[in-house]
Amino acid sequence: MPESAEKKIEELSLELAFVKEQRDKLNSEAASWAKERNSVHEQIRKLRKEAASIREKRDALNRKVKELKNLREQAKAKRKEKHVQILELRENMRTLLGKKPSQNLRVVQEEIDSLEWKIQTTLLSVKQEEEIISMIRRLEIQRNVLKQLQDLKNTLIELQTDEKALATKAKSHHEELAELAEQSQKLHEQRLEVLSQIQSLKVEADNTHQKYVEPHQKANELHQKYTELLQKINELRQKQQKMEEAKQAKRQKQLLKEARKKASEKMKRGEKLTWEEFKLLTEQDSNNKRSSAKQKCKEE
Repeated sequence: MPESAEKKIEELSLELAFVKEQRDKLNSEAASWAKERNSVHEQIRKLRKEAASIREKRDALNRKVKELKNLREQAKAKRKEKHVQILELRENMRTLLGKKPSQNLRVVQEEIDSLEWKIQTTLLSVKQEEEIISMIRRLEIQRNVLKQLQDLKNTLIELQTDEKALATKAKSHHEELAELAEQSQKLHEQRLEVLSQIQSLKVEADNTHQKYVEPHQKANELHQKYTELLQKINELRQKQQKMEEAKQAKRQKQLLKEARKKASEKMKRGEKLTWEEFKLLTEQDSNNKRSSAKQKCKEE
């Protein structure tokens, strides 16, 4: 029986070593795939962070583009208002041009000043004075027309300057927003490219995870078998140990019996006993008395 148990333990130990080797190989393979999968996940995490950063930049540019569009439209609207004012002003100028005298404002003013000086310094008849006053009034009308034309011309120049400035501003806003819109488009395309990379890596990560799952599951199954084999070996060793202990106890009992027998024979022959032999006979006598007392109690 012990030889059979020892042989069984040896067989199980060999199987246990084989299972452990296979399990460790599968765990190593699974760990390798897990490391590769985790590396891909880390790449995905970094790319997602990059995509989020690109999106923030793109959204900031889009907000600036929207702001510039509003500024461009405001400049266009103001320019349109200025243009309408210019058209109205030119129409007024055309009306006044029909009344414009042949002389310029300086000459007309000099004539008025000369006539007013003549009235003040020359002795004139009533009729002569009335004629000069009438001439002054006509000249003043001409002067007013020339002044209005001059004012309208100055206003026209100012409006045209404002119109050109607004046109330049609208163009500047348009060019800037066009440039920003192009940058935003590039960022959008860049983000799409990053998202495409993420999608490809997700497929790769899923495939790698599947490659990890198979050896991992097999390793778990082998570990379960390893545990079962180890338990069987331990049970056999415990059983073997108990059998060995029982055998030792039986042998010890036989040795004690033989020793007591020898001591008893020596005592019958009148030979001197050793302390150990005396102790054995005394213990036997005490054990016999206890057994008799127990037996008597049972009978009663």
